[in-house]
Amino acid sequence: MRLLALTGFVRSSTSLSLRALFRSAAARAGLDADAGRLAGLTPAAQALYAAARAHAAPGDLVVAVVPTDADVEQLTGDARYFLDALEGLGESAAEQAVVPLPSHEVDPYRGLAPHLQVASARAHALAGIASGDARLVVVSASALLPRLIPPDRLAGAVLELRAGVEIDPHDLASRLVDAGFTREDPVDQHGEFCVRGGIVDIFQPGDSDPVRIEFIGDTIESLRRYDPATQRSTGTIDQVRILPIRERLGDGDAPAAANPGLDATVFEYLTFRRRLAPILIEPDDVRAEIERFLEQITASHQALVTGERAPRGQMPPDVAPPEQLFLDADTVMSRLAGAVRVEQLAVDPEGVQAPHQARHVRCQPALEYHGRVPDWIADVRRARDAGETVVFVAASPGRAERMLEIARDYQIVAVPAERAEDAHAAALVVAIGRLSRGFRLADGGLAIYAETDLFEEERRAPETRKRQANRAFLSDLRDLKVGDYVVHVDHGIGVFVGLRQIPVGPGEPQQEFMELRYAGDDKLFVPVERLDLVQKYTGGTRPSVDRLGGTTWARAKTRVKKAMRDMAEELLKLYAARKAVPGHAFSPDTHWQQEFEDAFPYELTPDQQTAIADIKRDMEAPVPMDRLLCGDVGYGKTEVAMRAVFRAVQGGKQACLLAPTTVLVEQHYRTMTERFKGFGLEIGKLSRFQARGEQIETVKKLSEGKLDVVVGTHRLLSPDVRFKDLGLL
Repeated sequence: MRLLALTGFVRSSTSLSLRALFRSAAARAGLDADAGRLAGLTPAAQALYAAARAHAAPGDLVVAVVPTDADVEQLTGDARYFLDALEGLGESAAEQAVVPLPSHEVDPYRGLAPHLQVASARAHALAGIASGDARLVVVSASALLPRLIPPDRLAGAVLELRAGVEIDPHDLASRLVDAGFTREDPVDQHGEFCVRGGIVDIFQPGDSDPVRIEFIGDTIESLRRYDPATQRSTGTIDQVRILPIRERLGDGDAPAAANPGLDATVFEYLTFRRRLAPILIEPDDVRAEIERFLEQITASHQALVTGERAPRGQMPPDVAPPEQLFLDADTVMSRLAGAVRVEQLAVDPEGVQAPHQARHVRCQPALEYHGRVPDWIADVRRARDAGETVVFVAASPGRAERMLEIARDYQIVAVPAERAEDAHAAALVVAIGRLSRGFRLADGGLAIYAETDLFEEERRAPETRKRQANRAFLSDLRDLKVGDYVVHVDHGIGVFVGLRQIPVGPGEPQQEFMELRYAGDDKLFVPVERLDLVQKYTGGTRPSVDRLGGTTWARAKTRVKKAMRDMAEELLKLYAARKAVPGHAFSPDTHWQQEFEDAFPYELTPDQQTAIADIKRDMEAPVPMDRLLCGDVGYGKTEVAMRAVFRAVQGGKQACLLAPTTVLVEQHYRTMTERFKGFGLEIGKLSRFQARGEQIETVKKLSEGKLDVVVGTHRLLSPDVRFKDLGLL
């Protein structure tokens, strides 16, 4: 066999042949047709079914109801990949078309507000449903229960902003406050905004960078993203869609257990603009989750009313009972009576006749190989011999390239997804995307493998910011001792007392809390699921402990934000001056650059690849480069630098590497001499430990342009050193 050479990967959204492949498989397995009951599909295959339903009926709103919020996360990610692959939407369009609707994750009778990311995700989904943008909604069982404000009001809170739109900045600020944003200056956290004259900064949850909107009068002149740490612009954008970050508009001070104007349900949203096409995944588990949640909040409300337990937050004495805040289980299940019931394992009871019998689809989850590539290759060959198309979904172009190399090593014919029309001659099709697990759809003649199936180190799915913060803190928690200082984002510096098991309600199991002590013997109990709000104090001096409810911590944060703003203003002035200085734009990579890079005997790390791409992008821009590359010893900074040096010399410029010691000068000189051997570069070195004559000769060659690269200490900064045409330092 031979490997068909790969010339470059593209995302599945641009592959017409991959779309046809998935559409054909879904059609052969009957996943694009209506069915009363469907059995046999694995969780990842259920995502393919939901995406196929959305593709087959673009005018309907497909709603997949799953038991838990964890199921929402998994099904949403997989369905986005499959809808993208079926229609070529692109990543951002797929995120807009497939939206998750999780539950609040908190009990309204305990005085806790939902986490910002959860509240934002719910408001995002409901706004997308109400506006008609969402096509596939993945909702958990308990997320169907809360009563809501009418959908037309939430749809009216969505803002579409682009250059030329007229809106008063202060009116915009009022609408942002109504939508749940808080006013802070500077803006550096999700859910914040500020207005400074003709500039409005907004940081939406889920965005990596905030957006800065510049006005001329009441007209938007421009929109651009910026880095909140440096205030530097990262790029202009054509438009921005501002979504509410809470679903109850204009009642930010009202507790969750109050009922101001909650006259609608989720089902009013789902049927607001289109016909509803519901899918009920594991119906028995869905009903069990609904009943469990309702039992919990009923007991919590009873404990609050009888005074058995006081809420941790502010709660009025006349809280609304559960029936005013939530639907009951029978109502929810009756509204889903016409849904397609999807079960992984289903057995028809005796006497059940068609069309109520479950239609079984032959589908099995992919095996977990834990890095056993030869076993996987053998299964790929068997699947291909059985006439099935085998698809491997890699998370990035680099990993897709690596998969083709593995296929070549094992004499397997493999093609990239954009050339899947050659699949009849290949044993493997390699696509790019994110998929939680693979599966074998025998009825569709398709076998799909994800990275998580083959490589054990890829088992962990992408984490949210909240979970990353939790994991980082738990890492510190291993070294945390009683008496250590910690910092709570809202309450400031306290002392760690220990972990406590505390019952949260009558008849409920105990939950674990972190106990913190503040000034005046005040205590704060932080539930372990909110550890993203806490981190270990790492200052060098012994701090003073803040007081709960005091103003010391708020004043400290205000001082820090003011200092950050002052620093940002200085940086803006500095970089504005630098932008005014013209720079040299180097040409793109040549074949010599590619040959030089291919000579590197090791595989680049992902961080190295990112740094090299960023530096090349800087060098091709017509402005001076100013970049700081950080990394521990042995992490490959020198290789990144040498690729930039080679690019500069290829562009007809000289390059200079400034090192702090003569030992490093000698080390880098030898490394570069060896690395650049065979490419005709003239390399010199300069330090005060060289003989006077050698120094004079090196300085002369630099001024005459006879040296392409020089490595030296601060001797290179002496007045007598002149470069003929320096292009990179």
